[in-house]
Amino acid sequence: MAAWIQAPKGTKDILPKDSENWRLIEDIMRDEAAIHGFQEIRTPVFERTELFERSVGDTTDVVQKEMYTFLDKGNRSISLRPEGTAGAVRALLENALLNEGIPQKLYYLISCYRYENTQEGRQREFHQFGCEAFGTEKPIADAEIIALAHGIFERLGIRGLSLEINSIGCPQCRSKYHETLRTFLEESKEALCHTCLERLDKNPMRILDCKTPSCGEITKDAPIMKDYLCNDCAEHFFAVQSYLDAADIPYKVNTRIVRGLDYYTRTVFEFISGDLGAQSTVCGGGRYDGLVKQMGGAQTPALGFAMGMERLLLVMKAQQIQLPQPAVCRLYIASLGKAAQMKGFALSNMLHHAAIKAECDICDRSLKAQMKYADKIGAMFTLVLGDNELQQNKAELKYMRTGETMPITLGNDFLTEFLAAITQAESLALGSQS
Repeated sequence: MAAWIQAPKGTKDILPKDSENWRLIEDIMRDEAAIHGFQEIRTPVFERTELFERSVGDTTDVVQKEMYTFLDKGNRSISLRPEGTAGAVRALLENALLNEGIPQKLYYLISCYRYENTQEGRQREFHQFGCEAFGTEKPIADAEIIALAHGIFERLGIRGLSLEINSIGCPQCRSKYHETLRTFLEESKEALCHTCLERLDKNPMRILDCKTPSCGEITKDAPIMKDYLCNDCAEHFFAVQSYLDAADIPYKVNTRIVRGLDYYTRTVFEFISGDLGAQSTVCGGGRYDGLVKQMGGAQTPALGFAMGMERLLLVMKAQQIQLPQPAVCRLYIASLGKAAQMKGFALSNMLHHAAIKAECDICDRSLKAQMKYADKIGAMFTLVLGDNELQQNKAELKYMRTGETMPITLGNDFLTEFLAAITQAESLALGSQS
């Protein structure tokens, strides 16, 4: 097959057999966000590159190595979004959403793009569900956003996730920690990877997040941020834990969590799965109280999280979690001849108006081919229309599970009689299961 007709590396088609599961999961996400008071926002798939450089941080791998960046025809530097928070903040400021009252609670379902090595659960085009809340610095908001994510996992039936939390402090107490950490790392700087050497001056805390074994060995005994928190940050972190305790949401404090983006402050958290191997984080987030101001707005506390759809589906697959099956075709109407095809179309349209899944032949196939198709799509009932059925204004409805047939009129009572047939068939199915 020619290369141009193959999906680009790091991208995957979501086929009909899978997209129904995606939709069911997304519906749960939307519903859980809505009951917490969050509203959907939809932002562009590309933004000016500077937006991500200023928000995500120029010391991150995302900005340094992974963004899809290009010049448009106006010679402007444009990047495909590598994450969702920057676009949400830009939309908040541009559209003055804070004037509509605080807190502003937003959620989104988006595709993101990062140029990196592909592996299971990590693609160059990937999908995220994210929530962002603006306008409150209170620790109860941290607990609520964590509870929202926790609620989604519970509704999906996902087991064995570990919620790990940490505080990386505010700029004031973190600056003192950076000095101490930088001094500690200077002693072994020759063993740091090239990327971490660049981070040493700008953001040494990011070195704690490095996956290079040599860097991990160096930082295993590094001082921890928790010991350098100012009183306000320490009290805030203690209060977050108290709210989680009150809601019976289990967690553990992991002082190694710093998250991979520069805008985080105070609370950071991750939901970890043992079913994903090295790529164990299913959901991650935290506070970014300085980001709105950094992007040109007024000082506005904020927080949020992002949840990866691909990784979530991998966990569900590993745990053999079965989602509800999509509704089957209730009736397939086979037809012989143009007049019968016309009648079949009208009857199926009648069922569609009643929100009943039905199909009729649209390919002019033989009766044998039509019935084979009906069996392939798992039709509950079939109905064959020909000249005799049209003349008599009635036909035989066949229940495919048992082969039982029953008469049905093709006139005004068709919908009523068909609904009765469905009820009877479902009663028989329930009886046989018991």
